[in-house]
Amino acid sequence: MGAARRSPGEYDEQIAALRADIERAEAELAQTEALLTKTRLALALREALVLDTELQLAQIANHERALGLAERANLGEVEADRRPGLESRGVTMTASSDGGPSRSMPDEIDAAPTTPRRAGSGLSRLLRRAVLLLFLALGVSALVVFAVSRSWEGKHGGRVAAGEPLTLAGLAEATRGAPGRHRAGWKLVWHDEFNQATCPDRAKWGFEHGFVRNGELQWYQRQNASCHQGVLAIEARRADKPNPNYRLGSSDWRRNRPSAGYTSASMTSKRSFTYGRVETFARIDTRQGSWPAFWTLGTAYRHKPTAWPRSGEVDIMEYYRNTVLANVCKPQPTRCGWSSARQSLASLGGQSWANRFHLWTMEWNARKIDLFLDGKLVNHFAVADAVGAGQRNPYVNKPAYLLLSQAIGGANGGDPTNTKFPIRFQVDYVRVYQRANGA
Repeated sequence: MGAARRSPGEYDEQIAALRADIERAEAELAQTEALLTKTRLALALREALVLDTELQLAQIANHERALGLAERANLGEVEADRRPGLESRGVTMTASSDGGPSRSMPDEIDAAPTTPRRAGSGLSRLLRRAVLLLFLALGVSALVVFAVSRSWEGKHGGRVAAGEPLTLAGLAEATRGAPGRHRAGWKLVWHDEFNQATCPDRAKWGFEHGFVRNGELQWYQRQNASCHQGVLAIEARRADKPNPNYRLGSSDWRRNRPSAGYTSASMTSKRSFTYGRVETFARIDTRQGSWPAFWTLGTAYRHKPTAWPRSGEVDIMEYYRNTVLANVCKPQPTRCGWSSARQSLASLGGQSWANRFHLWTMEWNARKIDLFLDGKLVNHFAVADAVGAGQRNPYVNKPAYLLLSQAIGGANGGDPTNTKFPIRFQVDYVRVYQRANGA
């Protein structure tokens, strides 16, 4: 078979993504160069202080040598003055009983000036100055190290503010609380740590494309998902993306928009599963217009979108308009009746909470669906309550797949007009476990 030809729109998407990558790289390079300039200046100041300290120490050594020579000369003069004057001052030399010389001293003798001279105040000043300069040099060195570490770690005490890219040190700080892979009683059956050479891994993830749902403002495309230092970043960008499906006068919102004002990504796991424990360690952008989600859909939706809501939906994590949600869909003919747990951003800790990564978890079996945030149960749902008697339950012996999405605006996201872009949904890992005993 011959290779399929690409449409001009696909080439435009690739070119736009490459331009965005180049702009991001240029910005990071400029920040690095500015940091290096500041570091060089600080190091030059440190070198100057060290050199000045060495000169001061050399002057002290010379001063000490001069004082030593003067002291020895002074003591020599004292001895020379004392020897000839012993007899004249009442000291007589006699023979001792053992044949050695002995002195007979008068009752009172004036003390000879034998105390050496003290170092002058100039030496004391030099010592104080040298010590001060040494401490200054050490202080500058500490400031250089501190400034470099702060620049690499980012703002907010090592945590990067929402929407800012994670640096190497910033990532280490932000994901420090990430749990290990082991879970007592559970077996890891599928996962993505987002640290592969090719990332996102197309063997594990597919991508939604275009305008998809909820009247959202973004155009979904693969290019808005990338990995940096072991973290997946789904990045929503402000853009002018022509809609290739545009039809003037269409009643379908997916077709009556000439263009999209934003682009983003929605990733779908190629692996589906029935029952188990699903978790992600992630950081969400909580600014106006942001609508991130970590969720599941029944596999019937893959092949037939009209299967929703009968195919079921679980929102392990959903955020919009200052509210964090954990939802389970109770299917009705054309919509979901929701079992929903809602927590305000303010009640969780506001922006300081949003600046950190958090653990979202679902545990699912034939009897219940439990949703957790940072290990705390926030929504307990009895599976039997999903549908009425005699109806097919989408959560019993039915497979589901995972989605990671960063939507903008639409039915719930809010107005992003005054928000600074890009908006980023950052994911450290996604893991799926099943009971080790097969239960």
